Amino acid sequence: MSGNRLTEAVWALFRVVVGLLFALHGASTVFGVFGGNRGSGHAAEVGAWPGWWAGLIQLVTGLLVLAGLLTVPAALLASGSMAYAYFTVHQPNGLLPMQNGGDAAALFCWAFLAIAAIGAGPWSADTVLRSRRGDPARETVDA
Repeated sequence: MSGNRLTEAVWALFRVVVGLLFALHGASTVFGVFGGNRGSGHAAEVGAWPGWWAGLIQLVTGLLVLAGLLTVPAALLASGSMAYAYFTVHQPNGLLPMQNGGDAAALFCWAFLAIAAIGAGPWSADTVLRSRRGDPARETVDA
């Protein structure tokens, strides 16, 4: 990772916070916690398409990104799922995210795309595992 120590810390914090927020969205859908699925106080019906599956993707990919484990594929899946949600659920209700309620989907989509493109950074499980295998560091974040 190029740049200074602050760059590494901020990138790690960004990745952790985005992953945590996404995982919490998934937990609310899958387990009915934090207000439940769409504020209902209940979990989505197990296996219901697309809601329960979207929640499961959010929970799993959010936790993986938070930990920095399998970060790039997890972030790509998360980004794609949010692009799908934006264009199928939100965009038909209006052109702009502020009009159609798709702010969160758009922000998550682009945040995860950035994480996938840049990588987890040095403060991640991916980096720890790679260093234990003796693989050279591949991920960089420029200041």
